[in-house]
Parts: sequence; structure tokens; C-alpha cells
Amino acid sequence: FKQKTAYEIMPSLVGSEMCIRDSKHHFKIAFALAIAAGSWGVYWLPQRILEDGGLTGGWGTISQMMIGILLLTPISLWRKYKGRTSGLEIPFVGFLTGSGFICYALSFLLTDVVRALIMFYMIPVWTTIFEIYFLKKRPGLERVLTLSLALGGLWVVFSQSNIIPLPQNAGDWLALLGGVLFGAGLVRLEISKTDGVFPVIFSFFVYGTIFNIFAGFILKDYLGPMPPIEAFASMFTFLVLISVFYFIPTGVVIMWSPSVLGAGLCAILYLSEIVVGVISAGILTDETFGWREVVGSTMIVVGGVLAVVLAPKEEK
Repeated sequence: FKQKTAYEIMPSLVGSEMCIRDSKHHFKIAFALAIAAGSWGVYWLPQRILEDGGLTGGWGTISQMMIGILLLTPISLWRKYKGRTSGLEIPFVGFLTGSGFICYALSFLLTDVVRALIMFYMIPVWTTIFEIYFLKKRPGLERVLTLSLALGGLWVVFSQSNIIPLPQNAGDWLALLGGVLFGAGLVRLEISKTDGVFPVIFSFFVYGTIFNIFAGFILKDYLGPMPPIEAFASMFTFLVLISVFYFIPTGVVIMWSPSVLGAGLCAILYLSEIVVGVISAGILTDETFGWREVVGSTMIVVGGVLAVVLAPKEEK
């Protein structure tokens, strides 16, 4: 491919080739991913708004996935008409990333938020293992260092509850499974050859929603009865707005980056969500923000920065 500018390298929703790894834009892409993943640290805010609007028990998550499909289906049909891939052709990618996210979202209904976070965000461990086994990569000392810093920071943040990262209930197992699935999806994205980023994000919504329906049936006692249609109607505009300006745009960056940066590096940068979540909760709620949060967040940030700076050439 010809050399692209910093603005052209980002693939559009409608199309464009999935760009090859470009070391020139390595830092810019890593920064964009850290911002996109970090923005999920305030995801609890729209979730609270949806709950206040009557979409409780996980129905807000189901609604957001459905809205995503509704918004992206016209583009998918247009691409199909033009002879391009629509996203339905890569079910494996969509299932792994979509089901991983759904497991993570539903785990909050079955366990403590802290336990769900620490179980799910073992993702860097799984991506490293999958890269070793499937991609035959051998992590160097820089990966050991950055992984230790990032996961050590994660533990410090949540260690006030004396949590040992071992599953203790169904919600813990669900969050852990979500991390394994999402980590596998990242590695799959790293090697997938897709016609732009749109098929990836559409596959995530479609196959994630299918898994969501299945999981919702299994967990119906925890989801509770379907909210009245009035609740969905009253929240429809808000659902569209957060999908267009938040859910889909951040998803594009998060799903595109593994093919450029590598799954292992991306998994570490995803931990920026924890940093933003801890800080935002400390500012906007009564949550504690003490020395553990400061030290742990700093370790995660340092681990992420070093992961980007020390990344070997083949991960750029």
C-alpha cells in the first residue's frame, strides 16, 4: 500500500483497506486506543441513566447492542450490494469479541463490581498466552516488565478488599470467561484479513447480540422481566446518541487497533479504563480515592507507556 497520512490511516466505517502495521503511526494509534479504552471508564454514567429510565437488569446492554445493529445494517446492506464484505462473513471474530463483552457486562449482575473488573482485566495474560501458542511469539523482557506493572497496578487498586484473583462465584467465572473470549478475539483480530474495520464492528454487534439473547435466556432470573415498552421508547433517543457518539466510535478504535499494534500491547492499553474509572468514581461519587488508587493507577499508566515505547518492531 502507498504511504498514508495520519488522517488517512484511520479506516472509515464504510470501507477502506485494513491498514498494515505502520511504525510511523505507532504512538498516535496507541494514544488513540488509550483514549478510546479510557473513555469506557465512565461507561457507568450512561448505564446509570439507562437504569433510572427503567432499563434495569442488563436490558440497557441488550438495547445498546440492538441499536448498534439498527444503525449499522443499512451500511452493511450497501456494502453487500457493492460486492464487499458485510461483517456476517466473519462470525468467529464477532462471536469471540461480542460474547466476551456480553459476559463482562452480565457478570456485574452476579458478582461485585470489583471482582468483575479484576477477573475480566486479566486479558493481558490471555493474549500473551494465545500469542505464544497460536502466533508462535516469544515475549521478551519488555513484555514481562510491562505486564507485571500493569497487572500489579490492577491488583493494588483493588487489593483493599483483599482480593485474590481466583473465581469464587458464577459472576466471577463469567467475567473470567469474558476476558478469555475477548483476549482470543483480539488475537484473532491481529491476524484477520478484513475489508476495512466495518465488518469487524458489525460482526461484533450481530454475533454479540445473538450470544446476548442466548445468555439472557440462561440468566433470565437475574435479568428480570422485560421492561415496559414505554421504558424503551423513552430511552430510545439517548440510546441512539450514545451509540453514534460513544459506543460505535470507541468500538471502531478498539476493534481496529489489534491488527496494527498487536493483541498483547492492546490488552495492556485497555487497562486505561481502570484508571479513568477509578478517577471518575472518586470525583463524581463517594468512592474512595486514596493512596492505593494513586499508586495502582500510576503503575498501570507507566506499564502502558513502557509497553508502547518498548514494543518490539514486529508489534508495531
